[in-house]
Amino acid sequence: MKAIGYFRPLPVADTEALVELDLPCPQPGPHDLLVKVEAVSVNPVDVKLRAAAAPPDGTPRVLGFDAAGTVVEVGAAVTRFRPGDAVFHAGVINRPGTNAEFHAVDERIVGPKPASLSFAEAAALPLTALTAWELLFDRLGVPYGRKTGGDALLIVNGAGGVGSILTQLARRLTGLTVIATASRLETIAWAREMGAHHVIDHRQPLDQGLKAIGIPQVRYVAGLTATDRHAAAIVEALAPQGALALIDDPASFDVVPFKRKSLSVHWELMFTRPLFGTPDLAEQGRILTEVAALVDAGVLRTTKQAEYGTISAGNLRCAHAALESGRGIGKIVLAGF
Repeated sequence: MKAIGYFRPLPVADTEALVELDLPCPQPGPHDLLVKVEAVSVNPVDVKLRAAAAPPDGTPRVLGFDAAGTVVEVGAAVTRFRPGDAVFHAGVINRPGTNAEFHAVDERIVGPKPASLSFAEAAALPLTALTAWELLFDRLGVPYGRKTGGDALLIVNGAGGVGSILTQLARRLTGLTVIATASRLETIAWAREMGAHHVIDHRQPLDQGLKAIGIPQVRYVAGLTATDRHAAAIVEALAPQGALALIDDPASFDVVPFKRKSLSVHWELMFTRPLFGTPDLAEQGRILTEVAALVDAGVLRTTKQAEYGTISAGNLRCAHAALESGRGIGKIVLAGF
């Protein structure tokens, strides 16, 4: 089968940074679906791994953690899907990725593709939807579906992939006032389109931006990027007994300043459940099933913002370069081989 991978970390401008491969088709395990990949999207984790992590033993590594496609084969223990079903999913970091014609994935972390979306539109959602959902409802403990209350959520980098779907979830499924950060006219417009009540500039101190809109303190903060740089302002912005949930990878992060206000700090990594085979592993399949239903009901929308053509080494290098620029909006998808 065709696949895109890499042999060693290289700058994205190098034509060897991502290369075309011919690999054996994966064989599904007992709980696996074998999915014919129709579309994928690109996430920051793809860029980080390609740039820094060498594959073991000189073998190529196939990246990619989002896919939408069609089930072509199922394992002996599969109960939720059958060949011909259209699905969408995010993979795991300890198995080959989705940048391939076929992908084997545990059915428990898969959802039915939203019927109202194309494969490309659906491929934009799985990883970021899982991250945003777990951050909001599992880590921060915001009540799902409760529209009462006067609390507020500050989303740092509201126009990125996770920020785009987190803004929608918080605006449409909770009673929170949603404040996103953005710094360019196009990202400000996108954050508002996703449902943010307010948008403040993350190039300025966040606590000052909140005061300027008349909301000096918030109960929740989602740190999606540069959380260490904003840490002091986040401590100021959080109300006593508030909570921060972060997803980025600061070299170090000092939580001591959070003590005085009894602030809680939570890490969110959507790979944790499948990586450790947690007892609630199937929760991810349930979340994606719920997301698909919400999309088809018109409550949520795809965060696809750009399509970079077919799934090829050259197009994936372009997508990686766009993410590395730090100027991305929503999600980049690729469709077809």
